[in-house]
Amino acid sequence: MKFDITFMPDDITVSVLPGTTVFDAARKAGIPIRSRCAGKAGCLMCKVTDLAGSGLSAILDNEQRKLAGMEKSGIRLSCQAKIMGAAVVEVPEDPLRAAVRRQLAKQAEEDKLW
Repeated sequence: MKFDITFMPDDITVSVLPGTTVFDAARKAGIPIRSRCAGKAGCLMCKVTDLAGSGLSAILDNEQRKLAGMEKSGIRLSCQAKIMGAAVVEVPEDPLRAAVRRQLAKQAEEDKLW
């Protein structure tokens, strides 16, 4: 049996086996999630937001210590959260991609002036 996980804001859904980490499911879906620690909960770069509030494994002590209260607003470490049912998560935009998008929007706005 497989479960669907949807990655927002790209609205891409993949089916994965129970116990697959959100990080590995994102890789399967072609969704980039930043990381430096190879899934050891060390870098805290792979944060995602659990939008559905269900479908992910319970937060274990190691992840809870790392998140230091952020889990109350739905933040999870994608390398630690395992898919146990249908889930929807939001992946934050990569900072470099966000900077490029802002610069392009600024340029487009300036082009309207001419």
